[in-house]
Amino acid sequence: MTTTMADNVVVEEEPHTGAVFWVLLGIGIVWILLSFLLLQFTYASITAISILVGIVLLLAALAEFGVAFMVRGWKWVHVLLGILFVFGGIWAFAYPGETFGTLAILFGWYLLIKGTFDVVLGFMTHGEHLWWLQLLVGFTEIAIAFWAVGYVGRSAALLLLWVGIGALMRGITTLILAFNVRKLGTEGAL
Repeated sequence: MTTTMADNVVVEEEPHTGAVFWVLLGIGIVWILLSFLLLQFTYASITAISILVGIVLLLAALAEFGVAFMVRGWKWVHVLLGILFVFGGIWAFAYPGETFGTLAILFGWYLLIKGTFDVVLGFMTHGEHLWWLQLLVGFTEIAIAFWAVGYVGRSAALLLLWVGIGALMRGITTLILAFNVRKLGTEGAL
């Protein structure tokens, strides 16, 4: 631990706090760039879209496993989400010929689980740094999940839109986590 003076207050900072912040910041930026790329391209093939959804789900699994080992508390939830996302990614790769409906339902479940987690986390951190943004992102993910699962006129363009927005939401929540880790680390609470 290092000791720093901030406004005449001694703050104990754990040595890994800075590294965790930068890793999470980088992951968040990558998710946002990925969402931009996803929303930029159009794919006509169901196989290409299946592979794209599988990649996004596997990246989400890696991010959940990484977060589980970087922050304290609720590790089991991150590991469980990571496992579910691995199964979803494998499903998308194993059955690339499935219909858009199946892929939309699969990705809808991803958004529902992640959105519910973000809403709960937003309420749990009420009054903390950026808690309201976490809550807003969670409700948006849940709304998109219901749209993805319940919309009858599913198409390749809509599926790409849902996956792109899901990646954007993932990037935003990872950035929120990065800044919360940085804030908690400088307060000596991490």
